[in-house]
Amino acid sequence: MQINPLLLIDYYKSTHHEQYPKGLTKMVSYLTPRMSRLPGQDKLIMFGLQGFIKEYLIKAFDDQFFNRPKEEVLAEYARVLDHTLGKGTYDLAKIGELHDLGYLPLKIRAIPEGERVDIKVPMIEISNTHPRFVWLVNTIETMMSCTLWHTMLSANVGYNYRNIVNKYYDISVDDDVSRARALGDFSMRGQESVESAIKSSAAFCLSFLNTATVPAICWLEDNYNCDCTKEDVAFGAISTEHSVMCSNFAVDGDEISLVRRLLTEIYPNNSFSMVSDSYDYWNLVDNILPQLKDEVMNHKGFIAIRGDSGDPVQIVTETVEHLWNIFGGTVNSKGYKVLDPHVKALYGDSITPQRCEQIYNILISKGFACNNVSLGVGSFSMQCLEDIESDGVKYLPYTRDTFGIAVKATYAEDKDGNPIMIFKNPKTDTARFKKSQTGCCFVSKTDGEFSYTDKHTLDEVERMSGNQLMTVFMDGQMTKEYSLADVRNRLWNGNF
Repeated sequence: MQINPLLLIDYYKSTHHEQYPKGLTKMVSYLTPRMSRLPGQDKLIMFGLQGFIKEYLIKAFDDQFFNRPKEEVLAEYARVLDHTLGKGTYDLAKIGELHDLGYLPLKIRAIPEGERVDIKVPMIEISNTHPRFVWLVNTIETMMSCTLWHTMLSANVGYNYRNIVNKYYDISVDDDVSRARALGDFSMRGQESVESAIKSSAAFCLSFLNTATVPAICWLEDNYNCDCTKEDVAFGAISTEHSVMCSNFAVDGDEISLVRRLLTEIYPNNSFSMVSDSYDYWNLVDNILPQLKDEVMNHKGFIAIRGDSGDPVQIVTETVEHLWNIFGGTVNSKGYKVLDPHVKALYGDSITPQRCEQIYNILISKGFACNNVSLGVGSFSMQCLEDIESDGVKYLPYTRDTFGIAVKATYAEDKDGNPIMIFKNPKTDTARFKKSQTGCCFVSKTDGEFSYTDKHTLDEVERMSGNQLMTVFMDGQMTKEYSLADVRNRLWNGNF
């Protein structure tokens, strides 16, 4: 993004420097999930900060601010704000002063990435390291908030699906089968933007290895010290789409010719999935596949029969039964039927948490292991929770306010270093979630649960041992980094 990062703000951020009390030398703010609007979810996964720091606080500030001529940076800033906010409404000198300094004088402390943080506990602390740049602390709030909230929520989405997988795989699947390949992210085309899709899928990959979002792997490699050539970052899949199926039907006059060609000529040594409902799904399953049984059984890989319309629960569970009747299989150590490894059932998206559990329950009730199916999480499920209650279905879209994520200033110091306790406590906030912390915070962890105390001075917090808010960024440089493996191991206690 070729934009000065000091313009990646809400307009009002450009004017706060003049509005703060004169003589402030220190400011401390905290990013906190203040509440949950989702039933049964009282924790938020800490993830995405390292990527944000590398992309915005380091690369964007270096490329689009510090490494550009000062005159050019100031002229750009003034041109935009003079003609849209008004001349004399902001202080341009502070921008030039920061450019002269040559680095970003901020310190960020945070809970380690991959931790599931209890609601109301501060996750990230931001403070200035130079007394002249109090204004910077909350200037970065806007781009931090809009960059992180969706990433964190998508990490929660993946985590919740993985727990469903773990529950039903414990019942029906041999332990040597990878649970991380049970579901995949199919949401890219339905996300808000390319950037949103990348970070959402990267977060989903904390719990699963399958994604259709290619750049998520590149983003993880750039920001979380991993390498897809040396470790399992994530995997894609070969698949047809309707344009493939329909254009071949138009030329061949049938569907069987393409299926045979896929098995014997195009992908004789590779597994692939095939969208199968362009015309008559059950005709393909019940009539075409039996004619190709020899080709399927001689294929060095599996063919996944993918439904894409109708009731996903019915389609995918009944497909397993039909494939069993055609191709057979084995019974695993837990007593559940497993399809011959040359075939599998797949439903590519439309899989909500409720549908996922319904599919697994039906399979188990019919004596089938849950790994007979692969499921896809589409853009709806990555951005909305379907909450089924006795009085009907309610849709809970994911936004920044799903967990009430906000950055609030809670502490300052004057020119003599005297502490100033800051807090917010609106009487009109009847839900009582907008009340902020007061002063600096100390975050502790006991038996996997996070809690905090506030009303500390910054000096007190820095002298206390065991604070879970650890320094990760200081004066333009990363001071602590996590790998993808670190984050996954922390989230899954080494059982990814």
